[in-house]
Amino acid sequence: MKTWIKRLILLTLLVTLLGAGGLAWYATQPLRIAPLPQTLNVTPGTNLRSLSTMLKREGVISNAPVFWLLGRVTGKAGTLKLGVYTLDKPLTPLALYEKLERGEVSQAVIQFIEGKNWQEVRAALAAQPLLKNDSADLTDAELMRAIGADESHPEGLMFPDTYFYTPHTSDLDVLRRAYRLQRDKLEAAWAERAPDLPYRTPYEALIMASIVEKETGAGFERPEIAGVFINRLRLGMRLQTDPTVIYGLGERFDGNLRRADLERDTPYNTYTRAGLPPTPITMPSEAAIRAALNPAKTKALYFVARGNGTHVFSSSLDAHNRAVNRYQR
Repeated sequence: MKTWIKRLILLTLLVTLLGAGGLAWYATQPLRIAPLPQTLNVTPGTNLRSLSTMLKREGVISNAPVFWLLGRVTGKAGTLKLGVYTLDKPLTPLALYEKLERGEVSQAVIQFIEGKNWQEVRAALAAQPLLKNDSADLTDAELMRAIGADESHPEGLMFPDTYFYTPHTSDLDVLRRAYRLQRDKLEAAWAERAPDLPYRTPYEALIMASIVEKETGAGFERPEIAGVFINRLRLGMRLQTDPTVIYGLGERFDGNLRRADLERDTPYNTYTRAGLPPTPITMPSEAAIRAALNPAKTKALYFVARGNGTHVFSSSLDAHNRAVNRYQR
């Protein structure tokens, strides 16, 4: 082997050893956290890189790239627990990672995601190890009474948001906050609604908002989607929206919506029944609620998915059929 190749290999090994040694030294040196105590908020969406940047910004660490590298080398990147952490004493970088890995939070966090249904909310609650699952043995009606709600069906009545709680809090407390926040959001939007909408109550608007939420992943389309359904209600047309059918099928839905499913009558089948379904079908966002109460002024009566998350809107059946042929067939 040529001498220069041997020297290059030796140099590479030396640099690697020095780097590893330097990283090991860094991992065990106390961080100069000032002032103490400090709080560290690890929210949904926080990854190792954004955590390192935040810690540098808050003065917890002095070198974000090295802290990030330590997390990568030690395999801590995917083990961060969400919540609010209190830093009340000097820590080494490695000890800080271990604190985040163990989830030693002063406040834990749970996220209710828009577009998820009530069964998914219950599953999320049950998966929280620091939350007392007091609702586990309650029926939906019992649970609603326990949080002070007048309604008996909880679907759509919890506001999708991020909720912080102290460890060992009852899940009923989290649900009570989510219920009250959704009620307040709905009341505020109802007070600012467009005139002459075909809703008798705010609850009917919430049902519409839940349908709008499920029909599009493109936020800018929500008012247009709502406008189509409003036009259909005013004309006495059936809504004919697949998400309500799927909701009515429940566990029978296997991911493939068939013609027989569209013909199978349930209280939620808007192909076989006129008007709105009896309850919401998901947790609508504030944007979907506002779209349902301030829909776009449109002549469209139909829409079809383009395949990229957006839709083509049509005011006539012929135009709609052409769009279906182009984008669906």
